[in-house]
Amino acid sequence: MPRVIWKGAISFGLVHVPVALYPASSESGIDFDWLDKRTMDPVGYQRINKRTGKVVDKQHIVRGTKVDDGGYVVLSDDEIRNAYPKTMQSIEIECFVRADQIPFVHLEKPYYLEPVGKSEKVYALLREAMLSAGVIGIARVVMHLKEHLAAVIPAGPALMLDTLRWVDEIRPWNELKLPPEGKAAAGLKEAELKMAGQLIEDMTEPWHAERFADRFTEAIHALVKQRAEAGKTERVRPLEEAGPGEPQGNVVDLTELLKRSLGERKKPPTRKRA
Repeated sequence: MPRVIWKGAISFGLVHVPVALYPASSESGIDFDWLDKRTMDPVGYQRINKRTGKVVDKQHIVRGTKVDDGGYVVLSDDEIRNAYPKTMQSIEIECFVRADQIPFVHLEKPYYLEPVGKSEKVYALLREAMLSAGVIGIARVVMHLKEHLAAVIPAGPALMLDTLRWVDEIRPWNELKLPPEGKAAAGLKEAELKMAGQLIEDMTEPWHAERFADRFTEAIHALVKQRAEAGKTERVRPLEEAGPGEPQGNVVDLTELLKRSLGERKKPPTRKRA
């Protein structure tokens, strides 16, 4: 089981669902290590001072944001957290939409959400209510000191979180040379459309993910196995490295507040006196 990468709570209205976030995908490609071909020693990544060329210890590195005059504003992790604390430990659902309204280009990376503590009932309540309504939740969440737009999606027994790309991260297609929309504008003939439609119909089938495999990775694994069996290997002395520490997170455990949430939604906006 992968390790927890974030802990917090889903919030919708005044209801909070404590959850733990797990990665829902893994890289299945070939993991090539860098080696020095002269000595077969491992080659790693280092943080280098660009002026002196010397290695910099992690404890001496700070975060800086460049401003218009060429200078940098330096911020600590605590200052960053305090600047926007609202969603640091919360997946805040702002609205619900139908899944087919979100273009595929916005989808980024999937995660599993697991209920924490005694939140199984309210977790299931949110999952089943979303399934019945046929909607997914659009939320904000901060991970690794970066805010993400995200979709909370019921999938089987799980609630999943899929990070979404912000609209300004999607490049417009008007920078590309594309054929005009519409059959007539693109100069397509009815006979051509009919044959293309027939081909698409013949190739249409139910989706089965297990039918598709990474053929490139399989070919590289076969090549590596062939070389290893032939004795064509190089000996590399491993370097001992300390593993990363486990992340910490605070979980907020609040009671069900559905009625109050609905009441808050129905309250008329208060008018400010002139």
